[in-house]
Amino acid sequence: MLDIPPRVRVHVETPPAAQNDMGVCDAFEQYAPVGKPDAMNAPHPPKVAGIDSTVPSPAHTVAPAPAAPEAPADTSAVAAPAAPGALLQDRLAGWVSDLTTLHELTERLVRTETLTDALTELLRAGAALVGARRGLVVLEPGDGLGPDTTIGLGLGRADLGHIETVPRSAISYGRILDGLQDETTEPDLLAEDGLDPRHREVAARLGYAASHALPLTAQATGRIGAAVWLYDEPAEPTERRRHLVGLYARHASEHLARLVEVERTRACLATMSEELLPSRLPRVAGMRLAVRHRTGPRGGGDWYDALPLPDAALGLAVGSVTGSGPSAVAAMGRLRASLRAYAVMEGEDPVAVLSDLELLLRLTEPARSATALFAYCEPALRKITLAGAGHCPPLLVGERRTEFVETTVSAPLGMLACWEAPSVEFQADPGETVLLYTDGLLHRTGDATDRAFARLHAAAAGVPKALRGDPDAIADHVLRAVLPDGLDEAESDDDVVLLAAHFE
Repeated sequence: MLDIPPRVRVHVETPPAAQNDMGVCDAFEQYAPVGKPDAMNAPHPPKVAGIDSTVPSPAHTVAPAPAAPEAPADTSAVAAPAAPGALLQDRLAGWVSDLTTLHELTERLVRTETLTDALTELLRAGAALVGARRGLVVLEPGDGLGPDTTIGLGLGRADLGHIETVPRSAISYGRILDGLQDETTEPDLLAEDGLDPRHREVAARLGYAASHALPLTAQATGRIGAAVWLYDEPAEPTERRRHLVGLYARHASEHLARLVEVERTRACLATMSEELLPSRLPRVAGMRLAVRHRTGPRGGGDWYDALPLPDAALGLAVGSVTGSGPSAVAAMGRLRASLRAYAVMEGEDPVAVLSDLELLLRLTEPARSATALFAYCEPALRKITLAGAGHCPPLLVGERRTEFVETTVSAPLGMLACWEAPSVEFQADPGETVLLYTDGLLHRTGDATDRAFARLHAAAAGVPKALRGDPDAIADHVLRAVLPDGLDEAESDDDVVLLAAHFE
């Protein structure tokens, strides 16, 4: 046996009840969604060192008043002091519980992929850690490059509007964003003598009496925003809760900073792509145009064009460049600009236009290929002559027919040593609409090619008669029918272009 000297002692100054304070874990259990837990949210053992995590926590974190001690049944009995080993075990159990809670909350956070989802998760987790019910986070990067947004938890849009009417210097998150202070707790707002009158009015209207605010600061980018949680009654988080939410906020700030950079890159690519496309569609007698364009998060090479040509004609074009990202967007801009020049010179012959475009692509960018379709339209005659290079066939939509235009099978531009395919000519009836689109519309469905074409055909045939005279309504209906449940707006690696040309 080990001979331990009697001088060795374990000193524990804080009572185990104060050290363990399981309100944080209890709040986390309340915050966790009800249902079958996943691998990262597996329930912990029901008891750790004698602590039952299923006991509900109080609504706020104000320390409860100590209960009056009951008279012992036997006045001669003297309570024995707790063993030092048991006190140390309770303290270690509290530390393990805190680390487990932070681990699970940060795991939830890092699984978010969008800025909005991450901000919402930050608010929910922070509310569980500080014992609050409501809050808001203001994203305002210090470099002024955006994005700027405000998201609330338990607060509607009108409530956020009321809070934003409070002078910036009179509200905690405003002072944090201005660099006037860091973490701040206001345990009893309505009792403060120097509280701004407008802030007092808004707090009384919305029913909050205390707040706890934290800065969101990343190591590389500096301050990117602030978060504040609101209590319904005068209250303040304990020191332990403040420590835990501070650790969580520091980790969350780094994750938010990365998502901010991703959001900025996506916005930059989307702006570049839109600027390289027509700012508006031309107006031509006898024809109305509408277009819908959806860009993927990485920026793609799908494009469209509509340009007036001599003799009251109109040139319509859609195409797609292989690849994604800035290089594909730049290649798309060069290809579209070249096609416009060729269309002005020899637009009556779509085959010649695409042949020149193929030669240019093969000489200047031999490692890249593209699909394209060019149509020479004569609105007065409702006549269209078109040629395609590896592109999807147009769809003709009318009251009496909904059919794909028969086009010859041809390879994409840049795939063969010399491209050439015959053109196709067809006549449209009054009131009919021609739909030109890129293959991204079909790819986003997730179906096989034949089923995707069938879905597109059914969507076009199902356009209500009341909408068939409006190309904008037709484009919206077809897009929502082919890509239901918000798939037309959801992020995807595939760009989508849908160009509708309606003949009067």
